[in-house]
Amino acid sequence: MTRALRTVLYRCHVESGARFGPFAGYEMPIQYQGVLAEHRAVRERAGMFDVSHMGEIRVRGPRALSLLQGLTPNDVGALAPGRAHYSALLTERGTFIDDLLVYCLDPEDYLLVVNAASRERDLELLQRAAEAEDGGVRVDDQSDETALIAVQGPRAAEIVSDVVGAAAADLRYYSFLRDHSAEDEAQRLVSRTGYTGEDGFEIYTPPERAEDLWAAFLERGRDVGLIPAGLGARDTLRLEAGMMLCGQDIDEETTPLEAGLSWIVKWKKGDFIGRDALARQRERGCRHRLVGFEVEGRGIARHGHRLTVRNAPDCAGPVTSGAFAPTLGRAIGIARVDCGGGLPAPGSAASVTVRGREIDCRIVKLPFYRRPKAGV
Repeated sequence: MTRALRTVLYRCHVESGARFGPFAGYEMPIQYQGVLAEHRAVRERAGMFDVSHMGEIRVRGPRALSLLQGLTPNDVGALAPGRAHYSALLTERGTFIDDLLVYCLDPEDYLLVVNAASRERDLELLQRAAEAEDGGVRVDDQSDETALIAVQGPRAAEIVSDVVGAAAADLRYYSFLRDHSAEDEAQRLVSRTGYTGEDGFEIYTPPERAEDLWAAFLERGRDVGLIPAGLGARDTLRLEAGMMLCGQDIDEETTPLEAGLSWIVKWKKGDFIGRDALARQRERGCRHRLVGFEVEGRGIARHGHRLTVRNAPDCAGPVTSGAFAPTLGRAIGIARVDCGGGLPAPGSAASVTVRGREIDCRIVKLPFYRRPKAGV
């Protein structure tokens, strides 16, 4: 049996009393004080996550832009240095291999942040594409050279700017800055991004600096209520925010159009893998769609349970994500339903079968939660 990997911050988690569990080949902190407390800390104050299991792949060279334009549906050419966007790697059928972030370091230098479970496959795909560029692109896996800490919540800006520099507080959403004082290849990168639905930052740093940075955030954030948070809270936070989990909500059977992510598909930029299939789907309509729902009775719908729209029994399908939503005080979920007869309108009555028992639900528009406008 293969031993689970540990991030460079494992010792910090043990010292904070973390409870661990397996995730994408890693032994990761699931919770510290508890999912509910950590969830509320992020919504009301601040929480800090170790997400060093994520993969970082550098793509650079005179043909880097051309390569990424052909592999991803979003328009990499529209990114200025210091900006990032959400995108994907797709199959020829237009379905998800992985979702990812693309950072433009300069016009010939990009950083892709990919999911841990898909890292090796993504790397192989990128390297194979680079070989076809005849030396015009270099692809490097920098995952082992990078630790990643996320500080999220309404108080995140003051905490992060005090630790890494005041300029962080001035970043726009999906912008980043780099620490050019570092002499090594793996310079620190501070990005105003996140996976919680709150304001927040993701800080990429060389592994040897990660423990000191973690401790500095804890010390600075103590007075405003920052606490460490695990993957349990990260999951409930992203679900409330309507953010998809690759491999669960979106996968090789789901396209961006079906997932409500058509905004990442830039039709005018030119050809990319999966474009023809997506164009046909756009013309003919989606047979399946991801929809949000709220549970009205007691019980929690989980991955694999089945949702059925009451007045349209053919409009049914598996729950992809489900959990109790602490901010909302009720259970919520996402389901992949057959919508050949039309997408169910928000408010439509539905039910989820849990252990042979039907639980009342209603269809709702995603996301379930939007943070207040104040801030960014």
